[in-house]
Amino acid sequence: MSEIDREHHLSEKHHMKILWEEFFKSDNNTMAQDATLVEKTSIVGRVGIMLLSCGTGAWRVRDSMDTVARTLGITCSTDIGLVSIEYTCFDVDNESYSQTLSLPATGVNMTKLNEMEKFVRQFEKGHGEWTIGQIHKRLREISQQKSAYSPLISGLSPGLACGGFIFLLGGGLPEVICAFLGAACGQYIRAIMGKHRLTLVAKIAVAVAIACSVYFMSFHVGEILFHINHDHAYGYIGAMLFVIPGFPFITSGLDMSKLDMRSGLERLTYAILIIVIATMAGWAVATILRLHPGSMPKLKIDPGTLTCLRLLASFCGVFGFSIMFNSRPQMAATAAVMGAMANTLRLSLVDYAQVAPALAAFIGALTAGLLASIVRKKVGFPRIAITVPSIVIMVPGLYMYRAVFNFGITNINIGAYWIVEALMIVVALPLGLLAARILTDKKWRHAD
Repeated sequence: MSEIDREHHLSEKHHMKILWEEFFKSDNNTMAQDATLVEKTSIVGRVGIMLLSCGTGAWRVRDSMDTVARTLGITCSTDIGLVSIEYTCFDVDNESYSQTLSLPATGVNMTKLNEMEKFVRQFEKGHGEWTIGQIHKRLREISQQKSAYSPLISGLSPGLACGGFIFLLGGGLPEVICAFLGAACGQYIRAIMGKHRLTLVAKIAVAVAIACSVYFMSFHVGEILFHINHDHAYGYIGAMLFVIPGFPFITSGLDMSKLDMRSGLERLTYAILIIVIATMAGWAVATILRLHPGSMPKLKIDPGTLTCLRLLASFCGVFGFSIMFNSRPQMAATAAVMGAMANTLRLSLVDYAQVAPALAAFIGALTAGLLASIVRKKVGFPRIAITVPSIVIMVPGLYMYRAVFNFGITNINIGAYWIVEALMIVVALPLGLLAARILTDKKWRHAD
């Protein structure tokens, strides 16, 4: 293939992709400290856009870009959104260089985030005494990391999460099994569609439709073979909860608390978009199949046993969501242990102490944040990689769906009730993490 053909092929396959290594003019053996301002700025930007692609919040992206910039002897000012970064770097001679970088889509990848944070810490500790070639090599290795799990595992993990989720919402064994099968099939199809780079709207709508349909079919098989109660059909909501955008919901609140309004509002809008698509798709399927939200059969379990089962279900739920976020097993298990304790505490406060759900959610998130401060010092994982997955299971997806379903059948009063209940909890969750962060993180506590 000729050079012209190669460039044309790359431009077709990777539209607007930056060929970072070809962008640099200095030799690979040149020390980063001796690079030009343009090259130093490009290193800072590449680190920032790679971190942003992992799904972390604007504060973490900015902090890492500032760390790399200081280490290189320059100053960085940046504006961060959901999928784009605009930034300017200044050197000691008051010269400046600006860049705008963007991503084709957003996602969550905790393994890559962990590697990026390790790189930033190592770069700072080594006082930037890396060659340009070493930086390119390490960042290329991180960027080329593929998903840690196959589509099959990516499908089974939300099945595990939604199985635990529906039990926590009051479901029994039939709901757990059907939700597991529905969510697993839905996420598997979603992962396949993701590999073909299909648009967000299509992925969410199709995944939810398949999840609800598989739940419905599984329930009817159980109804025929085992004569299970028809009320177990109401658990179909659990099969679609794997699409809940817990990460952008929670990071949007954290970003806005640090006055990163652009990033916070964009993340919030993105999360609302997913919720609207998912709930509308679920409502459409439910209408076709003549399903509607209802009360699942009451579980006759004593409080002690129920608490133990909630611990197990919460662990499974958080572990499943963490694997969905591409966390390594050890990272996922750490988040799951924290989430099991925090979520069981939340549910116990609501059931046995009559604490308002929103206040209980705040206490649960606060507990998860405080536990993360202790655990992080021992394991070294990114704080966000263990705190956010541990409270995603507290996001009230059931309330959101019930709100949209009732709006769809013009039960406005009931729909408004459920949406207000959901909003109170959604607001309380990031506030709990924020309070824990202020109490335990001196760097976060100060505005500068």
